[in-house]
Amino acid sequence: MNAGKSTAMLQVAHNYEEQGQQVRLFTAAIDNRYGVGQVTSRLGPQRQTEVFDAGTNFLDLIDQKIACLLIDEAQFLSTVQVQQLHQLAQVRGIPVITYGLRTDFRGEPFPGSAYLLALSDDIEELKNICSCGKKATMNIRVDQDGKRMKEGEQISIGGNESYRQACGRCFYTDSH
Repeated sequence: MNAGKSTAMLQVAHNYEEQGQQVRLFTAAIDNRYGVGQVTSRLGPQRQTEVFDAGTNFLDLIDQKIACLLIDEAQFLSTVQVQQLHQLAQVRGIPVITYGLRTDFRGEPFPGSAYLLALSDDIEELKNICSCGKKATMNIRVDQDGKRMKEGEQISIGGNESYRQACGRCFYTDSH
């Protein structure tokens, strides 16, 4: 949350396209905060992209050689989809760059994220800051009154009104 993942993805796409190379961008169909298929940065840049859902088969969709496949909200990928992306990169030689969260508001890994961490050749962490000033690595879900929620469905789409970033200490000591 608030680490600049979407901004980074849009910048990578721009860099490839500025060199005349073709990229394909995807985001989760479930994320409709700015409209389905819309990747939007808090800083302003936005772009319409393709969407994936539980039924998306990336091996069937990516049938031509492209310079790079970029995926936002990668925590919503299934384990099978992560394996498909790994195969695209390893067998077809298509670079795949994904952006997403590692864990949910309870500190539990998203299944797609766990597989991405296991299969990725390289992992780069985008940094964010907790309200206490330390590096944020966790997410806290809050209700409409700003009170921390510790139970609920793993997936609940929302932005700054629903989530706060936190360091591990604040996450466990309930400082938010």
